[in-house]
Amino acid sequence: MYGFEKLEVWQKTRKFVKRIYELTATYPPEEKFGLAQHTRKSAISALSAIAEGSSRFSKVDFKRYIQISLGSLYETVTQLFVALDNDFLTQRAFNELYSESENIAKMLCNLSKSQSIDNRL
Repeated sequence: MYGFEKLEVWQKTRKFVKRIYELTATYPPEEKFGLAQHTRKSAISALSAIAEGSSRFSKVDFKRYIQISLGSLYETVTQLFVALDNDFLTQRAFNELYSESENIAKMLCNLSKSQSIDNRL
């Protein structure tokens, strides 16, 4: 097991990515290579940055990757707003994903602020 797999925020983000995949699979066919693909890529980027950052040996590097993950998460949420505005998802689905993303964002911020980052793994 790699260390990143132990991080609760990585586990929650992984579940979030799965939900993004399920949701974007219902988008109209013309969005397969547009909004659906872009939303998936940004969600995967949020997850991947956590894993990549966990391999860094300095707090500064780790925090930078957590910030990258947070930026990708914000990008994903923005794309969910676009999907909502275009009726590609329901308000309920949007609210659930938005709530999940808020929780993940808080976890990322707390992890970044943590003074015991070197003890995370």
